[in-house]
Amino acid sequence: MKPFLLLASRAEDAAAEDEYQAYLRYSGLAAEQLHRIRMEAAPLPRLDLGGYSGVIVGGSPFTSSDPPEHKSHAQHRVERELAALLDWIVAEDFPFLGACYGVGTLGLHQGALIDRTYGEGLGGVTVSVTEEGLVDPLLKGLPGSFTAFVGHKEACTVLPGHAVLLASSQTCPVQMFRIKANLYATQFHPELDVDGLVTRIDTYRHAGYFPPESAELLMENARQFSVTEPMTILRNFVERYAR
Repeated sequence: MKPFLLLASRAEDAAAEDEYQAYLRYSGLAAEQLHRIRMEAAPLPRLDLGGYSGVIVGGSPFTSSDPPEHKSHAQHRVERELAALLDWIVAEDFPFLGACYGVGTLGLHQGALIDRTYGEGLGGVTVSVTEEGLVDPLLKGLPGSFTAFVGHKEACTVLPGHAVLLASSQTCPVQMFRIKANLYATQFHPELDVDGLVTRIDTYRHAGYFPPESAELLMENARQFSVTEPMTILRNFVERYAR
């Protein structure tokens, strides 16, 4: 089997490693089957995507819709590299799953309006699957609604006309969409369980997602949720596209 490629951009080692381990655990892939590149650390090397089964983009502290002058040099570079890669991925309809940051990257690339209208704090939300989502192979085995963890400053306010809305929530109308047949983005985190969210709350307590003094309360609230169903999307992605 050709490996999958995980494009990560978390500079904090604890969060980056926890994210990678979560993708391994819930996708069912072994380490040699999930090649990770930390894009924030160095320029993206030349890639032969024909050597991969699919591409996954993990979450990121980067906010795509921020004004250019508020973005770091690293963010500008990562955005340029992802945009160029998406040119090829979209043209080929190459298997792609972007989690959280995937909405900002794939959404912007395809003409969506991405802004801060529907940002959500760190915690659990009820995600409702649309009629199109109920028949989509990546949502196979999921109920009509499920609990997932979110935490994002920006979201998709308006999808482009050629996108298919697959899931929504009361606080964020675009929780998952598809472009063409094989290009997916979720606003929620399909890899994130309770322990993972607690790690991120601790890691990002000074990143502007929430008042730092509320971190302990957020951790306690996170522990009240049972989040086990979104991970099905990762297993479905691997099962569908492994080759």
